Amino acid sequence: MAALVGHPASLYEAIPGQKVRCTACARYCMIPDGSHGFCFVRKNVGGRLVLLSYGKASAVQVDPIEKKPLSHFHPGTRVYSIGTVGCNWRCQYCQNAEISQEREVVGRSLPPHAAVTAAKRYGCSGVTFTYNEPSIFAEYALDVIREAHKAGLFANFVTNGYMTPEAVELIGPHLDAVSVDFKGSGEPGFLRKFVAAKGPEPIFESAVDLKKRGVHVEVTDLIVPEVGESVEATQKLARFVRDELGPSTPLHFLRFHPDYHMMDLPETPVATLEKLHHVAKAEGLDYVYLGNVWGHPLENTYCPGCGSVVVRRFGFTIQSWRLDPENCCRKCGQKIPIVGRLAEDYVPTFATPVA
Repeated sequence: MAALVGHPASLYEAIPGQKVRCTACARYCMIPDGSHGFCFVRKNVGGRLVLLSYGKASAVQVDPIEKKPLSHFHPGTRVYSIGTVGCNWRCQYCQNAEISQEREVVGRSLPPHAAVTAAKRYGCSGVTFTYNEPSIFAEYALDVIREAHKAGLFANFVTNGYMTPEAVELIGPHLDAVSVDFKGSGEPGFLRKFVAAKGPEPIFESAVDLKKRGVHVEVTDLIVPEVGESVEATQKLARFVRDELGPSTPLHFLRFHPDYHMMDLPETPVATLEKLHHVAKAEGLDYVYLGNVWGHPLENTYCPGCGSVVVRRFGFTIQSWRLDPENCCRKCGQKIPIVGRLAEDYVPTFATPVA
């Protein structure tokens, strides 16, 4: 039997002939002995699947929770963000392509206990798995999460949602929050051409399953101009969020910036984002945000009851907080579904402009 190089994986099925079927993501890669899955970090070694990127962080940073983006989950806190190499998608516009599309498994040593120790040292309230798709290193993430919870920290995924029921069953009971990014509103043609994914169905299913398990869910949608700004797809996504996740689920439309293999496209026009914001609101969503447009009024949280600004933001910073101790609007009493409260000693992570 071949020597086991890498950390034993749990998300797989053994197949006769020393093959394995990986169950970490919706690709369900069938991997012969000695080969890797689509992500390049899950490898069949002698009929057993191993995770080559376990404990190897390619990107580590302290971020505001609002950067994930999570606007309704422990606002104003800092999170210890961890990413590895590899990904189960091939986004042609990826801003983290230098790690997500890396085929050599590299990274600094960061075992679970060390990750949590660092998070506490830097004053973080939680750990976040981001920069590349965390479901492909779920076994590593899970061990970090267990250590984080022991230390009183929360944990969340920034994910493309292209997961399996098996992966959700493994990681879902331990996650506190997820930001699920649909890309191009999840339009099937966009996903096939620019992401190399068959379609959005696994994303829909994972989001619903995580919600049912009590995980706080927010949805993001990267709007790529000219090729990923379909009104019809946006309507479908908004209806899904309303009907399956609930009308109070935050939906974030993110502005595209040219990168990787899509440098010829412009940034998403703000008018396009505003149009799609109107489309989503017309479908009955209470909280729709624009991202990567710092200073725009639609970064703010508005009370569905009276329309007043209850949380004013500039980028990743909070400029004013107008909720009572129960997170109700101070003007009309409407309950705003935000997990946690802004700390009284909150200090913005990034400086706001001086008037």
